[in-house]
Formats: sequence, C-alpha cells, structure tokens
Amino acid sequence: MSQLVTGEAVVLQVRIARMPTRALACAIDVVLQGIVLVVLISLLAGFLIGGQASEALAAALIFIVVLLVVIGYRVVMETLTRGRTLGKMVLGLKVVRDDGSSIRFRQALVRSLLWFFVDFAPWFAACPGIVASLMNKQGKRFGDMVSGTVVIRERHQPMASPPLFVPGHLVQWAQSLELSRLSDDLANASRDYLARYTELQPDARTDLGDALASRMAVVTAPAPPVPLIAPAYLSAVLAERRRRELNRLATRRPLHAPSYAIPPGPFAPPTPYGALPAPAVPVPGPFTAPPPYVDPRPATLNPQGWAAPGSNEL
Repeated sequence: MSQLVTGEAVVLQVRIARMPTRALACAIDVVLQGIVLVVLISLLAGFLIGGQASEALAAALIFIVVLLVVIGYRVVMETLTRGRTLGKMVLGLKVVRDDGSSIRFRQALVRSLLWFFVDFAPWFAACPGIVASLMNKQGKRFGDMVSGTVVIRERHQPMASPPLFVPGHLVQWAQSLELSRLSDDLANASRDYLARYTELQPDARTDLGDALASRMAVVTAPAPPVPLIAPAYLSAVLAERRRRELNRLATRRPLHAPSYAIPPGPFAPPTPYGALPAPAVPVPGPFTAPPPYVDPRPATLNPQGWAAPGSNEL
C-alpha cells in the first residue's frame, strides 16, 4: 500500500499525534534511556576510579556516553523501524515525512540533534519544542520543521472487506480474464483502496483509483467491453479472482487413499472413498510368464513305478 498511495493520499488517511500523546511517548523513551545511562555511567566510573583517570577525561567520556545513548538511540531506532521508538511503538505513533513516506537516516539524525540541542535543551529551559508543538497545526516541533517530518497516529483496527461484485452484463467478460500476471500486492492494494473508498477526499479518490486501474489493465486482458469507472473495474477483477480461488479450493481432492484402509467385507466400516474397486484380472502380455504346460495324454505307470504321461510301456 505504501508504494502505491501518493503522499497526499497517505496524509489524508492518518491522524496527527498531539502534544500529550507525544509527551507520554517521550517520557517512556527518557525513562529507558535513563536506566541505560545509570548502568553505563556506573560501569564507566568504576573503570575510571580504578585507573586513576583525570577529571577532564572522565567528563569527556561521560559526555560522549550521554550523546551516544540520548541521540544514538533515537537515530538508530527511527532509522531501523522507519520512524518509531519504543515509546512510540507502545502508543501507536510513527514519524513520517510531509509527503507520507517513511523517514530515512538523514531525517532521523536531524530530528534527534535538534531534539537534544534545541527543542528540549536545558539551556533553553527545555521548552522551545513544547511551545512550537502547541502553536503548530500539525504539532511539529523545531526538529520536525527542519527535517520535514510529522508524527502521526497509526491505525490498528482491521479494515472491513469491501463488497466485490461483477455486473451481470460483464460476467462473460470476467470469466475470460487472464489473471496469471496479477500480483498479490496489486490485488491487496486495490482491495484496501475499495475498503477506504469513502474515507478519501474526492480528488485523491479519483487519482488513486485511476492509477490502480491503469496498473491493473496492464497485467490483465482483455479490456472490458464497455467503459467502466475505476472502482467498478477493480471490483469486477477482484471478484473474478476471488471466485476462481474459491473454485480451486473446492475442487481440490486427496490424491492417495490411506494405507490403513480395511478390505471390504460384511462387517467392514464404509470407506470415505466409496466402495473399493474389485481386484483387476491380469491380462497376458509380452512380459507375462506363460502358464505351465500340461500334457493332455493319460498318464501310465512305468516299471520303476512313476507315471509317465502318454507312455504305454509296463
């Protein structure tokens, strides 16, 4: 979905995160960072005291550790998770660009640096970011303004499956469609578009529907016999695809009978595959052994006492 929806459409579908929710997410991150800092500084202090290091070196090392934990944590988390920290994950928040796409390393680095040195810096009484967020319509702090990002609230509720149908006069056309090139990603994106159809703004709804219909027409054939609007065209193709999938599942049968089947008899239970077939009678062929030879002449006894077929000697 993120690869097909334009930036404008994505922004229209999300809710902007407000200051109280962002503050709670930030508090969760600060608590986690504080725990890590206490552990690291304790280990570092024991090492410095044991090594009799100078105060300047100790202060420099502590400052470096603080920067790595406070700034490095946010940069690494937001880069790897595409805009989430642990606090944002807990509250369902995410940082995206102004066009709705995922942030990269550059945006994460700029946001983190300005968060530490400007927005919540102790020499600014830790208030510039709060004031900017309250005055901005999208809740942006200075780091968001410079990096071109915005914090949104992600949706977690499942989308309802849209009703799919094929108009009666297009049933024959739908049955002749070639759908082998239709990918699951494009089908799922079209299904999501139909499910969110009423939530989109009219302009975004039209543009996105035309874009999906154009991509669908490239991988399917033939074209509909009558002009169709994008939602009706997508619905007809998806409905036919779903019908074929259901038919394929319904016609699937086991290929082999179970090895523990009981031969039929007066007290044998019925088999799930009906009556077992009668054993086949072998038919002589080029690789079938011939039957043993039997002499048609009557057998007689010879002087030694054994029967010799066709012999008249005593």
